[in-house]
Amino acid sequence: MAFKDIYGHEKQIRILRQAMSSNRIAHAYLFYGMEGIGKRSTALVFAKALNCREGRGEACGHCSSCLKADHGNHPDLRIIEPAGQSIRVQEIREIQQQMAFRPFEGGWRTFILVDAEKMNSTAANALLKTLEEPTPLNILILVSSRPYRFPLTVVSRCQPLRFNPLTRETVDLYLQERLSVPADTARLLAASSGGSIGRAIEMNDEDYLSVRNEMLEQVMGPQRQDPLRLFSIIHAFGQERKDILERLDILRACFRDALVFKETGMIHYLFNQDRAPEIQSFARAHSAADLLKNIRIVDRAYGAIDQNANKSLTLEAMMFRLTPKS
Repeated sequence: MAFKDIYGHEKQIRILRQAMSSNRIAHAYLFYGMEGIGKRSTALVFAKALNCREGRGEACGHCSSCLKADHGNHPDLRIIEPAGQSIRVQEIREIQQQMAFRPFEGGWRTFILVDAEKMNSTAANALLKTLEEPTPLNILILVSSRPYRFPLTVVSRCQPLRFNPLTRETVDLYLQERLSVPADTARLLAASSGGSIGRAIEMNDEDYLSVRNEMLEQVMGPQRQDPLRLFSIIHAFGQERKDILERLDILRACFRDALVFKETGMIHYLFNQDRAPEIQSFARAHSAADLLKNIRIVDRAYGAIDQNANKSLTLEAMMFRLTPKS
């Protein structure tokens, strides 16, 4: 993969290329934005391009350095991911030890910390020391979808690079060109993805669509006036944190779509365009204030679950507040 293979993010790629051409490369970057939009892929391509033996501002893909990076065995490229729920301080200390030496082969050594916000406090403090005393020819790239979790002292010592959600057209194009998804399906997935290729790929699954349809029917179906009906949704959330967060995303999108239709009257802007009749009916039965309130309630529940709050209590409290008015 090279910069030319990344969908969208032209501005971010231009900034990185200019840094290479002017030899003004920061010692630390913070790539941040929503999940599944290409932050990690861009970081990998940047690291490849820095050490490519033939390309100028681009990874050629066929030199020995690029091939090693593609196969995951380049000695000057290391990817650090959370072990369980956190990145441990030992990982940061190993980075510090490696930074004491010059790169083995390339001109630069790059460390990519994926989901970097999952560093525990001890690891973050250790990383801060590294950021305060940068060593030449070593680059840290923090990749995060939740930059607000970083200590400000860490953020202030990185060059931030925000990655925006992709356009529907970009997600649609990726699905058709890279995954050979049929045009109609790709268009629907792109509309529902919120600008995330990763999310669109996850949704390209019969199980996901089944869960989404069931939740839409529970929340927006003809029996939605029954307050107790919403509590049956709790059982569909499951017990796994990832499943719960996915279903909260679906619920939030339901209320978001209803609010969008309420305010604009346009189907084109809906995430769930294929379920427009239910969304239109639900929007007409609720005020904009109620829909906005529901979105905020789901947001708070999502944040609580994401930070390991009690799942059952959080979902039950959310459902009490979400009891619909007809």
